Order: sequence, then structure tokens, then C-alpha cells
Amino acid sequence: MDGSHRRAAALLGAVGAALAAAGPVMVWRGRGGRREIRAELAAQRIAFPEHGLPEGLAAHAGREVATGPDARAYAEYIKGNLARATGGRTYAEISAELHGAGGRDEKLAEVRQTAFMGESLRASLMSAYQAWHLTTLVTCLGAALTGLGAALVATADALAPGRPERP
Repeated sequence: MDGSHRRAAALLGAVGAALAAAGPVMVWRGRGGRREIRAELAAQRIAFPEHGLPEGLAAHAGREVATGPDARAYAEYIKGNLARATGGRTYAEISAELHGAGGRDEKLAEVRQTAFMGESLRASLMSAYQAWHLTTLVTCLGAALTGLGAALVATADALAPGRPERP
């Protein structure tokens, strides 16, 4: 084996070792992030009502929000309730109406407060949902990097000097 092959084998081995080391760290961090999301959602004690859910959410009846997909489903539940409470208007639209009325319409101010709270809750739940997907991505990438790193180390080992050439 000439010098360039030795350098290539050493480089493959080094890159493989780095990836094989980084991969498990990513898996560990992804799983840790998932546990943190579950713990935070559990601490909030959010549960779907037993009855009265829209057809698309009926499977969640009575269940606690424990995962990212659950958080998204509850955000959709809030969205429906919010649309009914605000007549389909957003916080910004209601605020503009309230300012147009000189800020003195108490009923409109209450609707604006409802819109603000509902949209804030939805945003928080959607953040949990997005973080859930991010932890999935990190975990899967970590597993892939671990496998790729192991394959590169094995390839470098096969190319290493002192190994008998195969016919």
C-alpha cells in the first residue's frame, strides 16, 4: 500500500471514529429532549374533554396531552374553540376593531383577551409539536451517523497496512 492509500485509510478511520462518537451523543440528546417535552407536557396537566370533540379529534377524548402529536391535536381543538369565540377573527383583527372603537368597547376588549390567550396557548403547544419533530430528527441523524461512522471505520480497517490483500 502506498502513502496515499495509508493517508486515505487514516482519514477514513478518523472521520469514521468522529461520526461514530458524535452519533450516540445525538441519539442521547434527542431522547433527552423527548423526555423533557413529555415532562413539561405532563406538568401542564392538559387533558382532552371526554365528550364534545370534533370528529377528527374524537380518538383523543379523555386522554392527557403527553406527546408532540397530542400537543398539535390540542392546538387544533383550541383553534376551533377560538374561532367560535372570536367569530373567526384573529387577535390582530380584533385589536384593530378595538382601536377603531376608541378602545372603549368592553365586550370587544374581552374578546381580544380571549384571542390573545388562545393564540398564545396554541403557539406554545405548536412549539412542543415542532420540538418533538426536531428530537426525532436529531435521534435519527444520530443513529445514521453512528452507522456511517462504523462503516467508515470498518472500511479504513480493511484498507489499513498489514492486512492481506484479497484476490
